[in-house]
Amino acid sequence: MEGVRPGGGPPAGGPGSGSGSGSGSFPSLFPPGLHGIYGECRRLYPDQPNPLQVTAILKYWLGGPDPLDYVSMYRNLGNPALNVPEHWHYVSFGLSDLYGDNRVHEFTGTDGPSGFGFELTFRLKRETGESAPPTWPAELMQGLARYVFQSENTFCSGDHVSWHSPLDNSESRIQHMLLTEDPQMQPVQTPFGVVTFLQIVGVCTEELHAAQQWNGQGILELLRTVPVAGGPWLITDMRRGETIFEIDPHLQERVDKGIETDGSNLSGVSAKCAWDDLSRPPEDDEDSRSICIGTQPRRLSGKDTEQIRETLRRGLEINSKPVLPPISAQRQNGLNLDRAPSRKDSLESESSAAIIPHELIRTRQLESVHLKFNQESGALIPLCLRGRLLHGRHFTYKSITGDTAITFVSTGVEGAFATEEHPYAAHGPWLQILLTEEFVERMLEDLEDLNSPEEFKLPKEYSWPEKKLKVSILPDAVFDNPLH
Repeated sequence: MEGVRPGGGPPAGGPGSGSGSGSGSFPSLFPPGLHGIYGECRRLYPDQPNPLQVTAILKYWLGGPDPLDYVSMYRNLGNPALNVPEHWHYVSFGLSDLYGDNRVHEFTGTDGPSGFGFELTFRLKRETGESAPPTWPAELMQGLARYVFQSENTFCSGDHVSWHSPLDNSESRIQHMLLTEDPQMQPVQTPFGVVTFLQIVGVCTEELHAAQQWNGQGILELLRTVPVAGGPWLITDMRRGETIFEIDPHLQERVDKGIETDGSNLSGVSAKCAWDDLSRPPEDDEDSRSICIGTQPRRLSGKDTEQIRETLRRGLEINSKPVLPPISAQRQNGLNLDRAPSRKDSLESESSAAIIPHELIRTRQLESVHLKFNQESGALIPLCLRGRLLHGRHFTYKSITGDTAITFVSTGVEGAFATEEHPYAAHGPWLQILLTEEFVERMLEDLEDLNSPEEFKLPKEYSWPEKKLKVSILPDAVFDNPLH
């Protein structure tokens, strides 16, 4: 539960109650991490020492559901000279380390990131006559913070978030988000590390798809050129009724050219997907998609889970060969440069611990495979082929309903266990499929109707018998049934 009150910090002392970094009582009254962020806010808003603030009644470190201790809400007058309208500016407190005493984040020193290394901001256009900021953006920020805390997947500029619902629960077309650096707030050095500020930018579905097919930074640059769609400070207008491509049709040409030149920066998604080994009879459970010992299904080991994490983090290099980490790779520190989370997105299932020791799972070469996707996941296959594989990269589908994973790789990807001689290979429930450029071009022709979802009727099947590959697009309900 949250409450709204005036004030820019903890009830004790409060941001407006004095500065006092040299005061002997300062640490207990004003946590240094929070003080650092508030100092940056005070630099931008010296006339608003006590902004309205949404605060978590029961703090996360006391068992509450909301990871953000506070969300401050400022009135920003904009910049008429730059055609920046007046708006509300929201700033979170809690993704970084506010306290330095390990109650929420492990203290790792002053040189690295503080906590997760960033706080969220959001700029919402102020409506005429609006005297107080709406509070729904605070809950939106809490939702993103819960994802970060639960998955330990951090955000970076250019990431996109598939939300599939109007951000303010209205009828708005603004139903997804991109993330970028806040145009005014500068990184802050606190006693517990560095804090940067990532701004949430609301976008339409068509703009999200363009970001997926190309890259988030490219779409952000286009949004900056359209005042009503964001302008230079990328202000979200929930009443915007047109996409940037409807406002300026020439922008679609820039996206198409960018996809052709650069490919896509999206290297994986959480999805509804499954695969079957058609090389053996269905009753041979030893080599089926769900391998069982007794009554328990084989699950992804911790090492496989970490490799898939790294698969979704890496593969963006344009001037060097993308590399899949070795099976034995340990978890690496780093941000999600290329994977956009969704509302239910997590790369770890609730039971991702290995039932079978990792070393006992052998890599198997398969003769024939059957891939299954729901319609939303299947619609991304052309992006996977055209935007990733034709540019020498890889793309991973990780099941949100189980431990299944499917990684498509091109011949330019090093470190994969699928090869041109054995293009289908599985390590437990993780399948890799290597596709040659010639076969990718053919698949793109055969899968052309995936680009027209309005004309699509389920189920739909595609087959390449000489390649011993079959792809089915199935209703969501099939994947919601664990016996599918």
